[in-house]
Amino acid sequence: MVEGSMTQGAGQGPAARHTAAIPPFPGYAAPPPMPPYGQAAPPVQPPMEAPEGYTPTERDLPVIGRPAVPEDMPTVELTPIAEHHAHVPAPPPGPGPLFVVGDVHGYLDELRAALAAQGLIDANGSWCAGNTRLWFLGDFTDRGPDGVGVIDLVMRLSAEAAAAGGYCKALMGNHELLLIGAKRFADTPVNSGAGTASFQAAWLLNGGQRTDMERLEDHHLQWMSRLDAMAHEDGHLLVHSDTTAYLDFGDSIEDVNDAVTEALQRNDPDEVWDLFRKFTKRFAFRDEAGAMAARELLDTYGGGRLVHGHSPIPYLLGEVGTEEADDEERGTPVIDGPHLYADGLALAMDGGVTMAGKLLVVQLPLTA
Repeated sequence: MVEGSMTQGAGQGPAARHTAAIPPFPGYAAPPPMPPYGQAAPPVQPPMEAPEGYTPTERDLPVIGRPAVPEDMPTVELTPIAEHHAHVPAPPPGPGPLFVVGDVHGYLDELRAALAAQGLIDANGSWCAGNTRLWFLGDFTDRGPDGVGVIDLVMRLSAEAAAAGGYCKALMGNHELLLIGAKRFADTPVNSGAGTASFQAAWLLNGGQRTDMERLEDHHLQWMSRLDAMAHEDGHLLVHSDTTAYLDFGDSIEDVNDAVTEALQRNDPDEVWDLFRKFTKRFAFRDEAGAMAARELLDTYGGGRLVHGHSPIPYLLGEVGTEEADDEERGTPVIDGPHLYADGLALAMDGGVTMAGKLLVVQLPLTA
């Protein structure tokens, strides 16, 4: 083996321990080697001093014997780490409590108040609920004053909840599809099934706020485009719309979510419009056949109860006609909480905040 070879290693014997000499400090120059016998020796150079501030390596330090410790010297008793932190409560095992939020529609102040009332955010609007699980059922924008502010809050809470051991997630609503379409395709004609239409016109007709469009950025669009269409939590099937149209996209939650995401990625205006049209359907569980329709979805995707937004509870109760009715026609609905119907298989979470109702934030399972 060549001395100094870089192939030294295990099993190489003494050569494996051969290393080049390490200078005692930067700038140090080793003395020249002794000349062959009979030749004059080079002049002796004065010793080089170590640079100012140089700390010698361990090999340069003098060996100093450790003095004996007197028996009467006081000592400090160290507290073991585990004992010192024994008073800090350990996080509860398993997932935290489950909350769902109905349609927000740009009502940012009402959302903050509802989340704070449930102890999910503090006075500064920051997550304070530890490992709690929070699901938004979609429709963050339109009709209300600050849809982009709502999206920003949900995105921030998602990061803060994850850091605290919980999570904050969201589903795709028909108004997310409408806003994505209006931003991507504007007034490009689409086949609406009832003549020519455009996302821009439909968005404005359904309460689109120009201030939201002006503030909408790419990261908002990317976040909305990746939202799932449905989820399963603790025996609850979470969806946005009270429709059976989800069955058109697959026989499993994963298939449905993949189909919606892939359709948005293809960026075809007619295909996105078809998504929006199907997510806009409502009242599938309200009438006599409602329990059967709800059971079909639960049997296909799992769960013992559907939880949805989309259709305001005053609609489901027949207290008002349509969202387009003016204030005098619709009156002021009284909403105290979610609406359980369809033989207990469906739970409606849209409290009608857009019609002077209530923005609902509810813990599941429903106990009252």
